[in-house]
Amino acid sequence: MNMTGEARSALLGVFLMASVCAFAGTPQDMQSGPALNAPTEPVSLDDERPIDWKSIVPDVYHDQKTIWTFPGKLARGKHWEPTIGIALILGALVAVDPHDTPYFHTTSAFSGFNRGLSGTHTIVGTALVPASFYALGYVRKDSYATHTSLLAGEAAVDAGILGWVLENATGRLRPSAIPPGGSYSDTWFKTYRPPLRAGGGFPSEHTIAAFSVATVFSHRYGSHRWVPWAAYGAATLVGFSRVTLQAHFPSDVFAGAAFSYVISRFVVLPGRDPGP
Repeated sequence: MNMTGEARSALLGVFLMASVCAFAGTPQDMQSGPALNAPTEPVSLDDERPIDWKSIVPDVYHDQKTIWTFPGKLARGKHWEPTIGIALILGALVAVDPHDTPYFHTTSAFSGFNRGLSGTHTIVGTALVPASFYALGYVRKDSYATHTSLLAGEAAVDAGILGWVLENATGRLRPSAIPPGGSYSDTWFKTYRPPLRAGGGFPSEHTIAAFSVATVFSHRYGSHRWVPWAAYGAATLVGFSRVTLQAHFPSDVFAGAAFSYVISRFVVLPGRDPGP
């Protein structure tokens, strides 16, 4: 499969996020707890905040308070460097969206790839990872596996709520909705749907789900060096498929990856056992 410069640049933008995630250091978490890599020995499961089906709703409520009060932390001078870094990359990708996206509207080079990584296939595949881990952990009485699966679900819900709000607030057109010869520059605040339904295309919810699961599993099983590469590599393919399917702009995908990574890593995971 030969890719043009536009296709390569779009893939590079998504892969950049995956590489950053795989190699990311461990800064102080967004709350006031210790750094994620501070323990030199595995934390006992007994030391973890209780994780079960009954705690999901209170945990999500707690997480949402942290997420939506984040601007207050910025106002107090915290977390400016990573915030500016993400904003600059996102702004650059938004600026080049009108130039790299039209290629995918006209090419048939990714038809086979798109069939294999359709929207339905990717969301089912993403959900199967924590679901199968939970079932296996339940059968084997492996609390660490079941806890990891629940944390992945918690992270996906947390980031998904933010994504849903932004989709409806920004009302961004999806590339597939732009007619031939239409403008790829004027895409914001164009589409709105009734409440409780997805609105615009910013950010990519499929990417949010994929990177949420990838981040949790990469951190919890990070002692196996291949896990982050496999997890973030699969999530990157999901994100890239959203571009080739013309469901999202590359900036939508990067935003979904960045938001879900930050929420999973620094809101959901702090205080959790990082694994053996």
